[in-house]
Amino acid sequence: MVNRKELNPEGSPQEAFGARLRRAREGRGWTQDELAERMGYSGRHISAVETGRKPPTRRFSAGADTMFGLEGSVDTFERQWREIRHGALLEGFPEYVGYEGRAAEIRLFDVGVIPGPLQTREYATAIEAGHVKRGTLTQDQANERVDFLIERQAALARRPLAPLLIAVLDESCIRRQIGGPDVMNAQLEHLVQFAEQPSTSLQITPFSMGERRPLNRLLHLLTLVDRSVLAYVESQTQGYLEREITAVLPLVRAYHQLQTDAPSQAESVAMINQVRKGTS
Repeated sequence: MVNRKELNPEGSPQEAFGARLRRAREGRGWTQDELAERMGYSGRHISAVETGRKPPTRRFSAGADTMFGLEGSVDTFERQWREIRHGALLEGFPEYVGYEGRAAEIRLFDVGVIPGPLQTREYATAIEAGHVKRGTLTQDQANERVDFLIERQAALARRPLAPLLIAVLDESCIRRQIGGPDVMNAQLEHLVQFAEQPSTSLQITPFSMGERRPLNRLLHLLTLVDRSVLAYVESQTQGYLEREITAVLPLVRAYHQLQTDAPSQAESVAMINQVRKGTS
């Protein structure tokens, strides 16, 4: 194709929006002019959004959701537009959430903070309040993050066939006080209830694992319906979705080692209950 610009979805949230729009359009077999006619824009406007030369608007994003049947889901163009507008979410994270919503199996590991899919609203709100206090987020951005998380959780719960959700958490996740005793106690109770569900698994890696713990920062592994596996990792400022099997396979092996060495779910739930009672 002449003058086809290669897109870089990792360049910025706006470029990620444009690359996703192009994938969705081409997946339907539509030209830019054909999509433009359906949405009430010009082909030049569609081209400018796809290549990142023109930012999407809320109206444009909502129209794209209608065209591609995304209304009512967590992974909408309108949600991505809000991320561009507010900068509330880590770069790379909206793309991850899109895959998370379709995964057959989700494996989580984190240190110090309970992962989003397992958080209560109050716990998540307390975390974001810390960002507001430090001046790294506005209150509107903090609210946006919490709302986004709750929508993520609801989207997973609404699926006809729930994904297998496996969580292996460092002991620091259940001992670090977030939001005060009441919030933390409710969060720990929520973890116990999570472990009782038929399509979940929960293990806590104790501090005594020391250097034997093979992972030291957040890792999410997604197994898709076609059995391909994606890995999501984060730095302090950016999220990254890894697709290359040569990079993903070592992370999968490390996760398996972590599961093997960690206490059983029954032992892990007992540890959580001990922390709740203040007996350990």
